[in-house]
Amino acid sequence: MISRVKGEMKLSFSNPFIRFIVIAPGVYLLWYLLYEFYLQPHTNFDHFIIDNLVWLTESILNILGYELRPHVGEFANFVGIVDSHWIEIGAPCDGITLLSLLAVFVMAFPGPIKHKLWFLPLGLLCVHLINALRIVALVIIVSVSPESLQFHHDYTFTVLVYLFVFGLWYFWINRLSDVGLKEAKPNDEK
Repeated sequence: MISRVKGEMKLSFSNPFIRFIVIAPGVYLLWYLLYEFYLQPHTNFDHFIIDNLVWLTESILNILGYELRPHVGEFANFVGIVDSHWIEIGAPCDGITLLSLLAVFVMAFPGPIKHKLWFLPLGLLCVHLINALRIVALVIIVSVSPESLQFHHDYTFTVLVYLFVFGLWYFWINRLSDVGLKEAKPNDEK
């Protein structure tokens, strides 16, 4: 909210949405700079996430009874079912953008730190698992209907994964944030 005090305009952070709109871009910019200029070029952060996605995807496919193509040399970030095409898990599809969007949202939107400390790691884990399930589905789709892979990759699963993240945001706002907790308390006014 903007209020006037003796002719001066003053921005009030009492409104959680105003606070979020002011804080979130700054937090995201800091994350972006950290990622682009340090994590991506100087660490194995992306490789760690991709390796874990490959492992999760293959583990789930094994549980489902699929026989997998063996990895050879530079194909460490590829997953495929025997007698089918490979699916490559690259940096754009490793889910880091979604993970960072969820983290920035929860950090920037007001709420008790005790809820942030458990919700953020659990939410990040859930998004990572959803991404692994998305890759499992794409591996199965490419084995059954390779011509529809691009559509499902670009639209079906993009929409589903983003809806999942929006659902986590909605849950945070309505159940765990300061806004949701205030609305959940009974009104003591008479």
